[in-house]
Amino acid sequence: MTLRSETRLPRVFLFAAIGVVTPGLRPGEVEAQRAASVVDSAGVSIITSDPFSSDRRCTVGDEPFFSVGDALGDERYEFYSLRGMARLSDGSVAVIDRRDQRVRIFSETGEFLRSMGGRGDGPGEFRNPWFLWALPGDTLWVGDYRPQRFNVFSGDGEFIRLVTLDPLYPNPSHGGGVLSNGTSVNLRQDYEKETDFRTPQTLLVEAHGPAGVLSGMVMTVAGRRMGSVESAPRFSFAPLFDASPDVDADGTTIAVTSGRDPEVRILDEQFRLARIIRWFDEDRDVTRADVRAWRDEYVKQQRDRNLGDLAETLRPQTAALLSDERPVADSFPPLLP
Repeated sequence: MTLRSETRLPRVFLFAAIGVVTPGLRPGEVEAQRAASVVDSAGVSIITSDPFSSDRRCTVGDEPFFSVGDALGDERYEFYSLRGMARLSDGSVAVIDRRDQRVRIFSETGEFLRSMGGRGDGPGEFRNPWFLWALPGDTLWVGDYRPQRFNVFSGDGEFIRLVTLDPLYPNPSHGGGVLSNGTSVNLRQDYEKETDFRTPQTLLVEAHGPAGVLSGMVMTVAGRRMGSVESAPRFSFAPLFDASPDVDADGTTIAVTSGRDPEVRILDEQFRLARIIRWFDEDRDVTRADVRAWRDEYVKQQRDRNLGDLAETLRPQTAALLSDERPVADSFPPLLP
């Protein structure tokens, strides 16, 4: 596992959303940013950015700033299915992997330091660890399901408490985070019967108090347009390159985007809309070459997972994902899922 120098650890979406207006711009850019900022009648700040008018670009460095996993044969350095990462205040990195049911902590130079958790149903144990959120002070909230619950640890590995969502989430949250007041923000799908590749599913952004009890619904957002194909009617999935909503929460801020529109909504810890960030986005049509590249990469990933000859081991749902029957979005969304 290698992370390059300009790559960010989790919270990429939230920090990118809040950081659309950045300090240190040249005078002309500052004026352009100010000219694009307005406040509506409700006191909500609306900021519009034109990234295509700026020569500022992100690049990926040649040298990684964090690398781990080179010690072959040592299970502490082997990974199967990463479900979450977080950088702690001392530069160390916490990693959650589904196979070994533990949170592992590595130094900033990649050495294994300690682990927490383990397989089981008790407090501090995991059935199926799914994601990891880090709070100030290096408190770690580790999602586990089914049903959805959180094991909370200190950064030094001490188990603190178990938080089970009430009402229960039978499936994991699709996103969110924990605010500094202990409120967790979760994204839950409101399952509907329509799966026609045209009707977006409804997702609920919900807030749960420190004990896990539902305290209110923040908003609803449109999810992916799910459907099935004739050759695999049992399996439901979205069109290739379909837009997907995203939710993040940290400190006193919640950020929500539909993924379909070039817009991020920023809410405070009282769930009040405080800011809307928009940007101009060029239309990017999906081509046959894009579809072919995605399919080639998907096949490569399956082979890299030691599935053997893909032609002999394709499961029906995997074949459906690669099928020509699967719809393809006309254009890439402003925010890729």
